[in-house]
Amino acid sequence: MSKIVIFASGSGSNAENIIVHFNKKNLVNAFEVFTNNPNAKVLERAKKLNIPSQVFNRQELNEGIVLEKLNKIQPDLIVLAGFLWKFPEHIIKEYPNKVINIHPALLPNYGGKGMYGMNVHQAVLENKEKETGITIHYVNEHYDEGEFIFQKSVNIEDCNSAEEIADRIHVLEHQFFPEVIEKLLT
Repeated sequence: MSKIVIFASGSGSNAENIIVHFNKKNLVNAFEVFTNNPNAKVLERAKKLNIPSQVFNRQELNEGIVLEKLNKIQPDLIVLAGFLWKFPEHIIKEYPNKVINIHPALLPNYGGKGMYGMNVHQAVLENKEKETGITIHYVNEHYDEGEFIFQKSVNIEDCNSAEEIADRIHVLEHQFFPEVIEKLLT
């Protein structure tokens, strides 16, 4: 049985999807949600699913308080699912190859600081890309540069807005993120 900590900053649709996926299986015995945003919808989703959650600030993240909380949990995997802050090196070093992230584009394209969510989809649209996709990768000390675990592309030639692209990406995220996590845990 595994323990997963999910870090999210926003709505938490991926977090909820992952939790629901594993609630149907017998692979994960504990989840916890960590967020830097006290108003994040992920907190409502966690509460609805009876998942404990913790809110922290930048100082707590960077000065080791979040790491202390993680060490008490001893997670088998730390999943960044829409977490918008740079993940600190001291946590990555403490949990090597146990911190993963999902990015809403085919890295190395459209990665780096400021490239998240609708910013990515708008850039993809403006560059008239024919396809985009998702990348699931290990987290290292640089934004979106960790070793790739999984990529999946989708054709977007008929998309006319960043919102349409986002909808296609959400389908991929919800389908493949739980599957990749399951493979990593087994």
